[in-house]
Amino acid sequence: MKLLAVGASYRTAPVAVLEQLAVAPADLTRTLDRLVSQPYVREAVIVSTCNRVEVYAAVTGFHGGLGDICAVFAEQAGTTPAALANHLYVHFDAAAVDHVFRVAAGLDSMVVGEAQILGQLRDAYHWAAGADTTGRLLHELMQQALRVGKRAHAETGIDRAGQSVVSTALGLAAERLDGALAGRPALVVGAGAMGALGLATLSRLGAGPLAVTNRGADRAVRLAESYGASALPLAELTRALSTVDIVVAATAATEPVLTREVVSRALAARPADRGPLVLLDLAVPRDVEAGVAELPGVEVIDIDRMAAVLAGGPAATDAAAVDRIVTAEVESFLTWLRGADVAPTVAALRGRADDVVAAELGRLAQRRPDLTDEQRAEVARTVHRVVQRLLHQPTVKVRQLAAEPGGDQYAALLRELFDLQVPQTSPVDTVPDITPPGGDR
Repeated sequence: MKLLAVGASYRTAPVAVLEQLAVAPADLTRTLDRLVSQPYVREAVIVSTCNRVEVYAAVTGFHGGLGDICAVFAEQAGTTPAALANHLYVHFDAAAVDHVFRVAAGLDSMVVGEAQILGQLRDAYHWAAGADTTGRLLHELMQQALRVGKRAHAETGIDRAGQSVVSTALGLAAERLDGALAGRPALVVGAGAMGALGLATLSRLGAGPLAVTNRGADRAVRLAESYGASALPLAELTRALSTVDIVVAATAATEPVLTREVVSRALAARPADRGPLVLLDLAVPRDVEAGVAELPGVEVIDIDRMAAVLAGGPAATDAAAVDRIVTAEVESFLTWLRGADVAPTVAALRGRADDVVAAELGRLAQRRPDLTDEQRAEVARTVHRVVQRLLHQPTVKVRQLAAEPGGDQYAALLRELFDLQVPQTSPVDTVPDITPPGGDR
């Protein structure tokens, strides 16, 4: 079984493409099931956030697995694999491990070091586990990725530079509003994780009065109570827009919530000398309709715009330290994985030896029926002891060699020499007692 990571992010695709690829929570289980029903895909995890859509998969072959995943992506986006090709990146085996560890540590985020991706990765893993699309290989990979992310934030200062996407977006908003958000009335549309982070950040920056609206009113009320904000029915969206300076839009809606018509009506009720209405669109698919940015008196900051502003910005001071942590953790995981890969071959070799011993003892019983039960037992113990001693050193050595780069050749050599038939399953499926290095549970 091989590891494959295929995806698109703010680095490789515009928001329009990410919108096409985005998997809504209501569709996650169906899409995961669709992936693992493909011929070459055995396990799958989907990460779908405001600036990335990725599939981590255990596959039986590179080309077949890639084709299967691209086919599901194309189906999701309503297009063809060829049309997506220029926007997708592909990482295989060691590179896939490196990628998911870098994602977990925040090194691949739009804002280097932001910690929100760690929670998003955890949610994606738990969702896939609940849908029963993760086996031991992805269980171990995702658990290790989460541990690497925690270690990166605990052992370095990357959090200091790694503000959330919300913080960065609000920083851009402040530039449009005379440099400060304190005392500015604000509205959060959406009461999910991103909406909650938006409300918390606005509160910390002194913005207010604050209001939150959401399709599910109960959730909006609970979130508002936590920050002394007002909870408004979604039906009052237009009126609310006319009374605020900042809007953080972060819903899971599949269609724009802030349409040109809604925003136009709000602007008409807004004093002409009030200044710009700044809309932060942090949702994928977008919450702000494309034509809204053309309206006078409106500033729209979306993922595309943030990516352009942040491109080439200074990396976090501790990014190099985190990179070293990731490099070491990747090698540690690969060492464990290579060692696990040889386990089925060693088990098959010992099984072959047991079969040979059993056959010879059976023949001995036929040739020497005069032997007592005690004598037969002693002969059996002696033969088994000889075989185990003969196999001990070679099997210990092959495990050591397999843990080194290129070590898979030794398992292949054993299979060839002894004509061993080893099932083509994920190596970790056959060794449930193995704990990877430093593994948390």
